[in-house]
Amino acid sequence: MCGIVGYVGARPEGPAVREQLLAGLEKLEYRGYDSAGISVLNGAGVESVRAVGNLDALRTAIAAQPAGAATSAATSVALAEAGTGIGHTRWATHGRVSERNAHPHTDDEDRVHVVVNGIVENYVALQRALQQEGAVFSSETDAEVIAHLVAKHYDGDLAAAVRAAYGELVGHFAFVAMIVDEPGVLVGARRECPLVVGRGEEEQFLASAVPAFLARTRRVQYIEDGEIVVLTPSGVEFMTADGTPVEREVVEIDWDAETAEKGGYETFMLKEIHEQAYAVAETVADRAARGTGIDLGDLGAVDDALLRDVRRIVIVACGTSYHAGLIGRYAIEEWARVPVEMDVASEYRYRNPVVGAGDLVVGISQSGETADTLAAMRLARSRGATVLGITNVMGSQITRDADGVLFTRAGLEIGVAATKTFVSQVAAMYLLALRLAELRETLPPARLTELVGALKHLPHHIAELLERDGAQIEAIAQAHHTSDFFLYLGRHVGLPIALEGALKLKEISYIATDAYAAGEMKHGPIALLDDATPVVCVATDSPVLDKVVSNMQEVRVRGAHVIAIVTQGNDEIAAHAEQAIEIPQTDWMLAPLLAIVPLQLLAYHIARLRGLNVDQPRNLAKTVTVE
Repeated sequence: MCGIVGYVGARPEGPAVREQLLAGLEKLEYRGYDSAGISVLNGAGVESVRAVGNLDALRTAIAAQPAGAATSAATSVALAEAGTGIGHTRWATHGRVSERNAHPHTDDEDRVHVVVNGIVENYVALQRALQQEGAVFSSETDAEVIAHLVAKHYDGDLAAAVRAAYGELVGHFAFVAMIVDEPGVLVGARRECPLVVGRGEEEQFLASAVPAFLARTRRVQYIEDGEIVVLTPSGVEFMTADGTPVEREVVEIDWDAETAEKGGYETFMLKEIHEQAYAVAETVADRAARGTGIDLGDLGAVDDALLRDVRRIVIVACGTSYHAGLIGRYAIEEWARVPVEMDVASEYRYRNPVVGAGDLVVGISQSGETADTLAAMRLARSRGATVLGITNVMGSQITRDADGVLFTRAGLEIGVAATKTFVSQVAAMYLLALRLAELRETLPPARLTELVGALKHLPHHIAELLERDGAQIEAIAQAHHTSDFFLYLGRHVGLPIALEGALKLKEISYIATDAYAAGEMKHGPIALLDDATPVVCVATDSPVLDKVVSNMQEVRVRGAHVIAIVTQGNDEIAAHAEQAIEIPQTDWMLAPLLAIVPLQLLAYHIARLRGLNVDQPRNLAKTVTVE
């Protein structure tokens, strides 16, 4: 997740503003990043410095720049006493990790500087149109189009130019712009990505999160989706995208520094659960921007020809990543009609597998450093298979070992129990499955378009789930948090969610939990059921729902307590459970990505009721680099 900091105020131009920006960026380092940069207005124009790596690298680059140097050729503007600057930490999405792809970005004349979080889905069309008008692009990013658009629309009023640019953008993003011609002014805009105002005395702040300015002020104003905000040292103006003024309350927050890093949530895990809509949107947005198909970008040796002709796919992973791979197996076989094998990486590496040329081996690892997964991938590659890595971390070992890489874009995840990295992996597997189906022409065009549209809408459904009153899940947790054993059941794509839900509960609550294919329950696990057993059933709409209902009935007649995840509106299924937690309607193959959210929250609330540290559960590590 990228970080944004903007400052305008009474501090003198130059060093004082730089230090304020750097101090703010330091407070956002917990979000993860691979490059950083700042731009500050000074008497000669704009000083802009960018660097690959951490903030120490940026400080070194700043120290190497001659004092008072400006990169801007626009030197005729007399600056006010106010200092003005913007800063950014980047987690790469579009374009490799490089200095030229780091933010801030600027227009041809180096007058407009912008920092951007999120994704501009229609950047290719915008870039092409701007180039036809003479714009020259210097980066590989989607973000740079915003600088050129603002410059194109600028006619003496930065706020008006931002509003005009905003109206042309498609996607989810937040950005802050400044221009040499209007010192002492920052303009921000928000659409589905966080951006918040900090109110000081004769100084104002814009940031992607409160920690960036908490040391200077505790007075904040929250920017709503679709709003533009104009900052000057003396005040802040809010308006809609059409320029209509709006009022926003100034809120006094009482967070400490740790709470601020958690975004006001009580734990990192809860914060990361609530970031899942954004994480899925980041992973999907531009790759599904065409509307009728999927663009995975450059996957190296895993090109279209290979995907079109591949005879078999093998997926290797561990833990939560294994569950994401299971969902991917169902999706690939259902949509693309390619045979898929799924293997636990720690077993695959030791069983002398039959694999070779013509096979695509997909290794999934959140960290990109999982030892067993890397070993399985190397074994497959040594025998002639092509290897695709799916990971969240650029520069990790998996990116060096694989023939191609498909990045998830969840941002830094601090909680040990994976949440937003899991849903991002599932989203990536859906993208791969749809791309295979598109290339192999195994889905009718109308069906492909329908699925792509449904996939793009999943972030909105996740946000809807998380915005609901959580009283129902908390009540279920209250009723069962002292139980000694839970059983989770699912069929078809519901099975991986049962496995993942059970894993989350055992990881953070230390309750013995088992997960089974529901049809296998009568072959052993049914002996464990009594009137003290909570049984969680994934019973979302699907072709096997009737079978799941039969299993739920078998559970209930033995006195166990059924908690069901059901599709909204299916009241008949809800009648077979003591508690039915509804998820929004979507395509049945995509429902797992929604069904996991209430199960994460159930595990979370049970663990909290037991007084446990959910961010750092005992005996577990975030990155498993040993066998």
